[in-house]
Amino acid sequence: MAETSPVPGAGTTSGGPTRRVTIRDVADRAGVSVATVSRVLAGNYPTSAAARAKVLRAVKDLDYVIDGRARALAGTGPKTIAVIVSSVDSAFYATVAQGVEQEAAARGRLCMVCSHGGDEARELALVQMMREQRCEFVVLVGGAVEDERYQARLGEYAHGLAAAGSRLVLCGRPAPSTDMPVLVVEYDNEAGAYAVVSHLLGAGHRDILYLGTMPGHTTVEPRITGYRRALADHGLPPSAERVAGTGLGRAHGYANMRRILAECDGRPPFTAVFAGDDQAAAGAMAAMREFGLRTPEDISVVGYNNDGLAQDLNPPLTTVNIPAYELGREAVRLALTEESATPRSPTQSRHLLGTHTVLRNSVRRLPTA
Repeated sequence: MAETSPVPGAGTTSGGPTRRVTIRDVADRAGVSVATVSRVLAGNYPTSAAARAKVLRAVKDLDYVIDGRARALAGTGPKTIAVIVSSVDSAFYATVAQGVEQEAAARGRLCMVCSHGGDEARELALVQMMREQRCEFVVLVGGAVEDERYQARLGEYAHGLAAAGSRLVLCGRPAPSTDMPVLVVEYDNEAGAYAVVSHLLGAGHRDILYLGTMPGHTTVEPRITGYRRALADHGLPPSAERVAGTGLGRAHGYANMRRILAECDGRPPFTAVFAGDDQAAAGAMAAMREFGLRTPEDISVVGYNNDGLAQDLNPPLTTVNIPAYELGREAVRLALTEESATPRSPTQSRHLLGTHTVLRNSVRRLPTA
């Protein structure tokens, strides 16, 4: 494969177009054969010190850039790790990606961070590109709606990467099936919800609203399950469950809470709100203020994620901390550990990190507690 590099003015007349430098140009400059240049650049063939010095000097003089795909195919390029997120402006995604990048750097790997913005076609194109680039493994971050189309798509990712000698790592989401060749690194979503709702119950609250559903979503469904389990374990009947509102984020939290309060004329039949994430909690608190309701004097509020805004709300928000940075680092550590194992396991492995409740001032203890 002829490798080329764009060099301004190389092989051109004054004012002419830029010509791409080829491996033959390097050979001519160094006074060696093309095969010798190829061996020096590959780094896995014996060459004399003199020939190597000539080639490297010619490469520098011509500003020749080795074709990355060719090096990947030859297995001589730098080892790379890819992390694919939905967006780079989310605190959770950014923190996970930072953990992946820093652990990769500590282990001598390069890291590529890409986002798909919720576009399935773009996500597929990114995974395929990483497969062609011979990435050691691809880290796919965040939850998703686990329908049949998603399961088929994820299976295609996992088996396609495995066939290319790579591996799919799911970070912050479960695998759709146990026979899928993936590494799963996730946090205990359900336990986090159970703990924060138990905190509300321990403060005397019995009428607790869960705000922010996303049917079939691998992040939201376990939080609702933890909410329901906490109510049941504290002796409350199924009729005590209050699950409302669709979607997470500040805009959804605000709109959902405004609608709920409007329907009950500003006199809510609940004393506490468990919002699906901190952004939804912030939106809900803003809507409550418009109806003259105070947090926590009138309505206690808790969230999930421990985003940076949680401690800056008024009052600061009680929430569940996700080990986002450690998720990213652990994904790299475990993937490289499995890769070095002999024999390398083609099956699925799962690792679960814990969460914990961060207590702040958004929960009021009821007098009857």
